[in-house]
Amino acid sequence: MTLSGVTTLLFDTYGTVVDWRTTVADEGRRLAREKNLAAIDWDAFADAWRAGYQPAMNSIRAGERAWTTNDSLQRQRLDEIVTEFGVSGLSESDKDDFNRVWHRLRPWPDSVAGLLRLKSKFTIGTLSNGSFYLLANMAKHSGLPWDCIISADNFHHFKPDAEVYLGAVELFGGDAGRIMLVAAHNYDLGAARGYGLRTAFITRPSEYGPEQKNDLKADSDWDIITDSIGGVADALGA
Repeated sequence: MTLSGVTTLLFDTYGTVVDWRTTVADEGRRLAREKNLAAIDWDAFADAWRAGYQPAMNSIRAGERAWTTNDSLQRQRLDEIVTEFGVSGLSESDKDDFNRVWHRLRPWPDSVAGLLRLKSKFTIGTLSNGSFYLLANMAKHSGLPWDCIISADNFHHFKPDAEVYLGAVELFGGDAGRIMLVAAHNYDLGAARGYGLRTAFITRPSEYGPEQKNDLKADSDWDIITDSIGGVADALGA
């Protein structure tokens, strides 16, 4: 099957388009300097913050807690890890601002140029577990040229729940084969393919730092396999 019918590219965002780990760790170091905080390993702090992401979403998927946005889940996890890492001296306002680091994530070096190439030929947007508010702020802050933002907030479900992928398909007229999901995570692409979407895998071997074990390579024959958003553009003739 050719890719000539693809008209829309939707992007996972954390890790695929933006470098969450480096941004969070750098902002932690900035905060530590400003507040004269005790020395800690901010890379490990970023990892621990992210590690709470899936368990929190799983509790919502399992019906153990009511729907809440990713912003709220991240803020709750921040309260936990400042205690775990012995970070003291932060006000509630400081923590609220630090939580918004997720709204200020920096793009990978290839992201903006690659997205602009794709935008010239396709409709491009997000399909992310991030909140709508977060994704809008991130786009403004980092110059991400989306045509549209689709968030877990639209469906009150987190990926890989079917409602997210099928909801996106419905938003774009119901033809899944015209939509491609671009992601650095094999599980996300596997779910998308199961609902009829086309798939593009981008390797981001430094997403989780030197200890990364997952998603170092494609684990299936995705429609496109590359190491940059520009590589997706190349494959699609953009």
